[in-house]
Amino acid sequence: MIRTFALTSLLLSASALAVTEAEAEKLLTMPLTEQTGVTSAASEEDGSAALDCLLTPSVETSIASPVVGVIDKVMVERGDLIKKGQVLVKLRSEVELATLKLNQAQTEYGKRTIERNIGLYERNLISEQEKDEIIMNNRLYSYEMAQTRAMLNQKTIRSPINGVVVETLLDPGEYVGEEPILNIAQLDPLYVEAALPAEYFGQVVIGSQAEIMLEAPLRQRYKAEVKIVDRVLDAASNTFGVRLVLANPDYLVPAGLKCSIRFAL
Repeated sequence: MIRTFALTSLLLSASALAVTEAEAEKLLTMPLTEQTGVTSAASEEDGSAALDCLLTPSVETSIASPVVGVIDKVMVERGDLIKKGQVLVKLRSEVELATLKLNQAQTEYGKRTIERNIGLYERNLISEQEKDEIIMNNRLYSYEMAQTRAMLNQKTIRSPINGVVVETLLDPGEYVGEEPILNIAQLDPLYVEAALPAEYFGQVVIGSQAEIMLEAPLRQRYKAEVKIVDRVLDAASNTFGVRLVLANPDYLVPAGLKCSIRFAL
């Protein structure tokens, strides 16, 4: 009985050892991706690699006032979509409005003075010098009115771009100096910023097309075009930067989203 048990144990051990050796041999001949159970997302039919990228606004700007003053109204809030030329902020302008009324009155008075003295000049009742002084005074009134209008326009701050309000920094009643009042960003188009390995240099050129794969929550694919290719490589990382342009007319894609990029090389 003891001999039979020992012989059975020996046969079982040999069988287990045989299976283990067979599995080991299979693992040794198996490709690396099959060993780990992970498929390489960096390679597809074209053989190009999927690289990390980031979506950024094409324009980010801080809106400030060209003149000092006190804020009367902030016409927008964070998250508002804005158009180029839209009024964003109004400063208090009572002094400029009063000055403009004075300039308008002076200009009208100058015009009537010229009209009254035309007949006198034609009858030689006033000299050439007097006539020139009357005309010049009226011109000065007009220049002063134009200057006041320009100063008044500076109290109304308009958007230089189409985009979205990122942040408001000052509120009505606050003094405006050199500091910005609000921050805005242009989201159409978006920029796709990526750092490519040095072996891509010379293969990716301005005008090249690439596929942009967005991460969660969107997980969609878009086409973008290369706009800028850096001519200087980063020695530390052995990479160079590229910028692509991604059309975003409906603002469906947010800036700040991470993505993957693949070039058809």
